[in-house]
Amino acid sequence: MPTIETRDGTEIYYKDWGSGRPVVLIHGWPLHADMWEYQMTAMAAQGLRCIAPDRRGFGRSAHPWSGYDYDTLADDVATLIDSLDLRDIVLVGFSMGGGEVARYLSRHGSTRIARAVLVGSVLPFLLKTRDNPGGVEPATFDGIRASITADREQFFADSGKAFAGANRPGSKVSDGALHWTWLMAMQASLKATLDCVHAFSETDFRQDAKSFTIPTLIVHGDDDQIVPFEVSRTVTAKLIPAARLSVYQGAPHGLYLTHKDRLNSELLAFAGE
Repeated sequence: MPTIETRDGTEIYYKDWGSGRPVVLIHGWPLHADMWEYQMTAMAAQGLRCIAPDRRGFGRSAHPWSGYDYDTLADDVATLIDSLDLRDIVLVGFSMGGGEVARYLSRHGSTRIARAVLVGSVLPFLLKTRDNPGGVEPATFDGIRASITADREQFFADSGKAFAGANRPGSKVSDGALHWTWLMAMQASLKATLDCVHAFSETDFRQDAKSFTIPTLIVHGDDDQIVPFEVSRTVTAKLIPAARLSVYQGAPHGLYLTHKDRLNSELLAFAGE
């Protein structure tokens, strides 16, 4: 399997399909690189080189005890990019992965990055605090961690329905798609799964957002039950004035799956500009 080694000796697995302009795709929690297969297949077939790593602790990468803070995760992305000597990159982050895009830009700059895409991203700051009154109550994330600790398998079986909008009337999400999502979640380590809840819920990216000086596309479903639409996209778009906002009406969080054809077309168009 293709891997790179990070500064602390952690092996990171990555998929590398196609040739041409590089598109680096960072997956969401608690999934791994396979979530991007519909996008990678479509883009590689159109002359792009698609590279998708498994985050440390997830999928086929090593499962160390520590390193699940955003500084370390962004440095892991930098090690991948530097090791493969990638340039003129379209850097794409889904959900938690949007935070890695933001922290990469703030820590490593945009010398190698030409464009950025945030899909259902956790930016700018999920947690409700005194200066972020529109955020999500801390008790919500406490409950998520408690449920994962008690019965991770059932928690992801239940939450996967909201993730893909399968709990909405008229949903056409298949049982196979839900099982595929659940299986990816089960390939993560329990420690990484829990630690990353802390990371994506408690990390404030409002300062990192200032590092988006490159063309940026923000994609969000307006029926996202995981990363609330109003918490994320409105504020993020204001913090990145040059960003283009694309709202998918009726789309859930997992729109890379439910709205894959539209997302594929939009990514291809944006990467080709």
